[in-house]
Amino acid sequence: MEDGAMQELGAEGGRARAMALSKAERSRIAKEAAEARWHSDVPQAVNQGELKISDVVIPCAVIEEVPGDSTTAIRVLTQRGVLVALGRHKNPTKGQTSIDDKPAFLAANNLNRFIPEELKRSWTPLKFRMRGVAGGYQGNIAFGYRAEIIPQVCRVFLDADAEGELLPSQKHIAFRARMLLSGLGTVGIFALVDEATGYQDDRARDALAKILEQFVAKELRRWVKTFPLDYFRELCRLRHVTFSDNMQLPQYFGHLTNDIVYSRLAPGVLAEIKKKNPSVNGRRKDRNHQWLTDSMGHPKLLGLLGSVVTLMKINAEYEPFHEMLDKIHPIYRDMPLFKGMEDD
Repeated sequence: MEDGAMQELGAEGGRARAMALSKAERSRIAKEAAEARWHSDVPQAVNQGELKISDVVIPCAVIEEVPGDSTTAIRVLTQRGVLVALGRHKNPTKGQTSIDDKPAFLAANNLNRFIPEELKRSWTPLKFRMRGVAGGYQGNIAFGYRAEIIPQVCRVFLDADAEGELLPSQKHIAFRARMLLSGLGTVGIFALVDEATGYQDDRARDALAKILEQFVAKELRRWVKTFPLDYFRELCRLRHVTFSDNMQLPQYFGHLTNDIVYSRLAPGVLAEIKKKNPSVNGRRKDRNHQWLTDSMGHPKLLGLLGSVVTLMKINAEYEPFHEMLDKIHPIYRDMPLFKGMEDD
């Protein structure tokens, strides 16, 4: 039988079999075929794992644009993991999958002028399939961002913060970004040295992840609240300022705190802190208490704060409180003996 006739009979047989199926069965078969075609175009992760940063877990993977060619490998962090790492909601905004759409974590208009063109060209989410059980398409489909854009995203928030352009609701993202950028930079230089020396083949598989986790935990300790809420509540009361938990404190409260607390800790402490943590355009890079030592500075600060808050609570007005403070915790004045020795 001629080939054309065979094809025609085959086509008729296929149509006959299709007509014999129920509508639900035809729909199921069509859906499975479409899913198979969709999956066949999605690259699969050749390796995957979890990047742990303090209490944040970011699923990550390596995919290859050309299967079996490691030179085309792309390192990705899942979309949801990046959002959580930056302190955003884990569910991304819908419809942000083309290069013309900003990722959810960069969607705020006040960030526009801080976003470099290089980042705009590479922020499109990549669709890939996580590894599943052997055979079939059991691995979940995920969306991820190229790992190399994360430092760029962090710098967007830090640059905006440095120029005072962040909204109060974005401040926690800058805090996370600072930790991530510092931690990843530390791990990056460790990895380069390990590769140059060949140590990468001998170290434990999760060694770099543990270094990152320890680094971020250390950084977090610097941001633990030291001043109790009662201190600000009582200071507001004494200065006749309305207090709320999420208020923006008056700028002059910083000067009051220098007088009430830091000038009474120990000789020269306030001057040394100002030297190490200078004010630039009325803003300091760090909180003053972050420069105190864990062994002596912080314990003494906490003890003084407990006494200061007690004195605040037993006084109705600021002046009587300050007079009592001067008697119990007098200010440490400059000592002539130590003049000219600050650099030692």
